[in-house]
Amino acid sequence: MSYSCTSTGNSQDPSCSKKSGGVNPGSCSSGDTGNSNNHHSIRGSKANSNPDLSEAMRVKKGCNTTDVGVPVTTEEELLANETISPEDVLGLQKITENYLCSPEDNVYNIDFTRFKIRDMETGTVLFEITKPPATDKGGDKRDVDPNAGRFVRYQFTPAFLRLRQVGATVEFTVGDIPINNFRMIERHYFREQLLKSFDFEFGFCIPSSKNTCEHIYEFPPLSEDLMREMILHPYETQSDSFYFVDNKLVMHNKADYSYSGGP
Repeated sequence: MSYSCTSTGNSQDPSCSKKSGGVNPGSCSSGDTGNSNNHHSIRGSKANSNPDLSEAMRVKKGCNTTDVGVPVTTEEELLANETISPEDVLGLQKITENYLCSPEDNVYNIDFTRFKIRDMETGTVLFEITKPPATDKGGDKRDVDPNAGRFVRYQFTPAFLRLRQVGATVEFTVGDIPINNFRMIERHYFREQLLKSFDFEFGFCIPSSKNTCEHIYEFPPLSEDLMREMILHPYETQSDSFYFVDNKLVMHNKADYSYSGGP
């Protein structure tokens, strides 16, 4: 499965090119240390229905989690659990080496179809990823990596680390099962240092609906030393994105990042 990525803006604007994987919403690592604010809005509509019948969805404002009072957990402990809760992943102290759930756990058929990042100060669209339409072409699927759509590699210029406010718009569809308490926890690390942890509650999603939401991240200034290290060591900045329905992990996506402006 392949995805398209379109970068816009001139050579002085922060930019990205996606190397592999799929639409991985919410993953725009800018390395704050836990003091940024997030704003979240979402709208949903019934798929293939009258566009005038769009229905607003109840959503809590996203927050930057501080993990205060959350017990420390390890990847090995969580892999041994029958189910994984939000509190479990909030206790992780480093990036996971493995996926904590399988693609088959996504029984709700949540499918991310579009992801866009823009600079809120200038309105510049930094990049946009769109999932291509499904095809009915035959072929041997035995050699297809089941995790191919769960990992994305991003390439940014160093200027991205100096952005103050970034909007991340995601479009996703859901299957014929209603979704209660849809929640995303996104954790970003540089090496084994937690840079930031975001927690968004999407709320209820009606069956067979297409939904669009935008997360607005406000980033504090980074230290020059930290930015230098992140630029000099591409792909050592990584993120885990965990998705829960009724406090049970159903999806896990991963991404890594380069800020050197090249492959």
